[in-house]
Amino acid sequence: MLTAVKQRSSVATLLSLDIIITFAAAATILCWVPGPDNLFVLMQSAIYGPVVGLCVTIGLCVGLVFHTVAVSLGVAAIFQTSQLAFDALKFVGAAYLVYLAYKSFRARPDRLDEGTTKVKPMWQMVLRGVVMNVTNPKVAIFFLAFLPQFTSPASGSIVLQMLELGGIFILCALASFSVISLLAGSISKWLRRSDKSQVILNRIAGFVFVGLALKLATAHR
Repeated sequence: MLTAVKQRSSVATLLSLDIIITFAAAATILCWVPGPDNLFVLMQSAIYGPVVGLCVTIGLCVGLVFHTVAVSLGVAAIFQTSQLAFDALKFVGAAYLVYLAYKSFRARPDRLDEGTTKVKPMWQMVLRGVVMNVTNPKVAIFFLAFLPQFTSPASGSIVLQMLELGGIFILCALASFSVISLLAGSISKWLRRSDKSQVILNRIAGFVFVGLALKLATAHR
């Protein structure tokens, strides 16, 4: 009976408040540091509007759920120890980014006139965010290196602590990327009224995707 009470108490106090605050602050800062995910949200929001940016954000966060579970269960360690697995996943991710770059370079201006506005399928944008995040093995390895620093065997199950930290990181990413979506999306209507602006923005997006693809393809564990 006493053992069971201690176990329940340990689970209830997995992470202390100071650890949660410190981790949340660090996670929020990291979410705002320019990287593949927030640049992806920024470009999609500026081109297609804040709603599309929020859908991409949701997709990216779903991808973070995958990485959180993978790290917590030790699956991510495979990408850290197996060069073949790491290379396979990163090249899939790089190929997808090249595909997005191709779509951006080929995109034609879409006038924002009443009754003619094309609406991007929301599920497609969510899926785009999921694929973008899941196919980046660097995220899994980052989680594998970052999350354990805030865990302690004295606080109970390491797996549950990792899941809790991953959940906090996802909430921080959701909040941060949503703000980026709204800020970038606020100029999308103005951009879409100008064919020239759209062409320039799509070209910029294409070069950003190419740059991200090269960065991912040349990444090391």
